[in-house]
Amino acid sequence: MSYRDRMQAREAELGRPLRVGLVGAGQMGRGLAAQLLRVPGVTLSAVLDVQRERAEEALTQSGLTVSGAETTDKAVLAIENGESVALGGIDELGALPLDVVVEATGVPDVGARVALESLLGGIGIATLTVESDVTIGRLMAEAATKAGAIYSVCRGDEPVETKILVDYARDLSFDVVCAGKGKNNPLDIYATPQSLASRADDKQMNPKMLCSFVDGSKAMIEMAALANTTGLGVSTRGMHGPPSTVPTLHQTFALKEDGGVLDKAGVVDYCTGPVAPGVFVVVRAEDPYVNHEMSYLQMGDGPYFTLYRPYHLASIEAPLTVFEMALDHRASLTAEHWTAEVGAVSKRPLKAGEKIDGIGGSTVRGLIDDAGDFARDRAVPLGVLAGARLTRDVPVDHLLTHDDVELDETSLIVRLRHLQEQDVEGSGTSLGELRALLASG
Repeated sequence: MSYRDRMQAREAELGRPLRVGLVGAGQMGRGLAAQLLRVPGVTLSAVLDVQRERAEEALTQSGLTVSGAETTDKAVLAIENGESVALGGIDELGALPLDVVVEATGVPDVGARVALESLLGGIGIATLTVESDVTIGRLMAEAATKAGAIYSVCRGDEPVETKILVDYARDLSFDVVCAGKGKNNPLDIYATPQSLASRADDKQMNPKMLCSFVDGSKAMIEMAALANTTGLGVSTRGMHGPPSTVPTLHQTFALKEDGGVLDKAGVVDYCTGPVAPGVFVVVRAEDPYVNHEMSYLQMGDGPYFTLYRPYHLASIEAPLTVFEMALDHRASLTAEHWTAEVGAVSKRPLKAGEKIDGIGGSTVRGLIDDAGDFARDRAVPLGVLAGARLTRDVPVDHLLTHDDVELDETSLIVRLRHLQEQDVEGSGTSLGELRALLASG
């Protein structure tokens, strides 16, 4: 039975629709809201945005009437009565009678707070902010288990859609050589929001968001999430990112001894060229008859073959994670492993005392790395660097380490990252500690 049919059956059984909350009423959030409400058995009970008027617009755009409730107590009553509320803050998010919260802010520190508020309230959290997941995803998954809730990265973006291909390949007992994505924007590692302002305006995008795509940070983040959910490794620091076409993917991402770019198998990478907006898995099959069958099925001559999905639908597909959580009680993607990290490299010479402006800014870009090498070199996660100050001068193209920066210790994601690093075995951080951390601001 399809999710659509099952959602209707759920509503008939419980006598009410699935109550979804949305935090972040930007482009991604509104796209999700519009698609979500096309499915019967679901309602958008709450939208929360720092600009309350944007939350109201997201609801009215979706054809819903906005309740006048502005306090938490009134919002609770309104939601229980089947109304939809627009709120300007998230402090009482965990108190709302919601089934699932979708986080679509795109800001790692805010994403971390939304996830923690939801999980501590026993509410499932589906995040579109992969930047937060590659920073503290392991801790959030552990917190969800202890709270009896579900934490998940949303479907529709490359990490989950590629993971589905990896699972498929493994279920068929293929050896996964490489999994990855096509990069949409031409790579410019020194791009800044200022240099992209005109392009961003034409695309009606936030310049920092566009910059995170162009400078490669987003590709690094997405492929780190893919590595951490599948257990795949990192091909090389920063990945190779070669040009490729769909018909040549199996040649591009073969081992070096077979004419490809890879030193080792079982890794993540990306490519430029007409592969985007698709995702792929390159597999290897040694069995002669399997190769014969794959060739007969027009998949190539072997032993390398490509499994390819030519699209990912971003916020349009994200509701599938909401349904999966509500009906199957499972996540679409969590960090079951921790094989990859995303560090930060300076885009220009930086001076002591300068403040880092975070992901998609003018100071640093993201760089994926093997988790072991990352720890050995004392590199700093990109996701905790917003607001950090340089403690000494660094040259351009320098990988930032803990000796180079002073982090903003008031930031929630910084403090959560510290907990994740201390909690090596995945059992040491209690819900009480997380509640205290949240309460401390």
